[in-house]
Amino acid sequence: MDKFKAYFKRNLTIPNILSVIRLVIIIPLVISFLHESYIEAGIYLLISGLSDMFDGAIARKFNQVTQLGKILDPIADKLTLIAVVICLAVLFPDVLPIVVILMLKDIIMLIGGAILLCMKIRPPAAKWYGKVATAIFYVSITTIVCLSAIFDYKNWVLDVILMSLTVIAMIVAFVSYAVIFVKLVKNRKNLVNDNSNEKESS
Repeated sequence: MDKFKAYFKRNLTIPNILSVIRLVIIIPLVISFLHESYIEAGIYLLISGLSDMFDGAIARKFNQVTQLGKILDPIADKLTLIAVVICLAVLFPDVLPIVVILMLKDIIMLIGGAILLCMKIRPPAAKWYGKVATAIFYVSITTIVCLSAIFDYKNWVLDVILMSLTVIAMIVAFVSYAVIFVKLVKNRKNLVNDNSNEKESS
């Protein structure tokens, strides 16, 4: 019981609370989107996006980085993005290219994270380039949806520019995470080989 209380107290931080809020917001966000209540959906999306941008900064500034937070933050990111892109794919087929690329990226990253866990390697915390890619995604999608749904304005050139920027940011983030993944796996293999050589020499 004391261990549970200590664990709870250690992880009851502002960044973790923000991550939990992002998880809870997903339900009303999806309901608002599917009922085409775009202003409500936009408010939920704004809250989610702002909390995602600031939770990491708060954790580092106030020394509130926790192992639970390193897990909650990317899970909240992925689930929010997946929920949003599915809604967008249903309501706005024009953004389907972003949806496909994002889904592929996140599926591959989830598989990579699972591989690291199987190798007993702790997956890295979210990096700034991942946050930037997420922010660009939020801005681009919100702009496209607001212009189309609220103001009944469609501009093909603007849509292409925003989607291209989003895709580029996603690819840059994906490649950067892939480099970290390869380094972690190599370091793990080198460590295993070193331990094996020490045992053989002894």
